[in-house]
Amino acid sequence: MNAVIDCRASVHSVQYRTWRLDEWAGRSPDGRLCRVIFKRVGEERPYPEHGYVQRQWAAIAPQQIRLDQLVTTKRILDLEQLLEDDSTFYGDLFAHVIFWHGDYYLEDGLHRALRAALQQRQTMHARVLELK
Repeated sequence: MNAVIDCRASVHSVQYRTWRLDEWAGRSPDGRLCRVIFKRVGEERPYPEHGYVQRQWAAIAPQQIRLDQLVTTKRILDLEQLLEDDSTFYGDLFAHVIFWHGDYYLEDGLHRALRAALQQRQTMHARVLELK
């Protein structure tokens, strides 16, 4: 599935609209400007392989990062996983971000970032690895 959910709550109901992830980066399907969540939507990891394992990631102190500074490395999102209550239970509590050539790439944690956006937050905590 290549969609995300834009939830607009009202007093009596919640309306759901589905958009492709890349449409969340600027325009809605009908061409209107929409709120920008990510700086850019990518579909690959342009930075070199770093070889970090979970133990090495855990040694990096988490920091707050703005969602609109992030470049995604995935274009497709599984909505079922996003909506599951325990979808962020396993693995690291914090997203993994690579800082390379002046950009922050969201390597792991896309579901966490979108949950933060759906909760109207502009930042999230992430472990940031700087590659040179």
